[in-house]
Amino acid sequence: MTMTRGLRKFVLTAHVTFAVGWLGAVAGFLALAVAGLTSQDAQMVRAAYLAMELTARFVIVPLSFAPLLTGPVLSLGTPWGLFRHYWILAKLLITILSTIILLVHMQPISYMAGAAAETTLSSADLREPRIQLVVAAGAGLLALLVATALSVYKPRGLTPYGWRKQHEQRTVPPAVDAAT
Repeated sequence: MTMTRGLRKFVLTAHVTFAVGWLGAVAGFLALAVAGLTSQDAQMVRAAYLAMELTARFVIVPLSFAPLLTGPVLSLGTPWGLFRHYWILAKLLITILSTIILLVHMQPISYMAGAAAETTLSSADLREPRIQLVVAAGAGLLALLVATALSVYKPRGLTPYGWRKQHEQRTVPPAVDAAT
């Protein structure tokens, strides 16, 4: 299946927008997590954890699902294909794993937001989950940057399926002109 040029550009624009939005939202989340971990101002800590939950629930989670839809649609509608190149499979795997890990981390995010809403947190309170949120956000940001780099550099490497398809395209004779 090949998409029309206009549809391909529309899906590509949506895919890039969602992926960049996800990356930016995770960067903002990381800034809030660092502020929540390091700030001595109780109001700043409270605000950071409450904002983290809102950002994760209403921005990051929806943005994590969008590339799972637009990426495969884009790859299946272009000559790149979904299973032909290792870099595309790596991006898909990074996206799936990042989304799963994000969903698992929604529990500690909600826990910290609840704790911040109910009590005043000192710098010693709940240190482990606070560090966990910084590390998880940093790892998530790194994973999304790797996926972005894969999109830009498109490293060589065909999958066995890609080799087979490439070989089939080379050995198929050109279509016979009906007029001849």
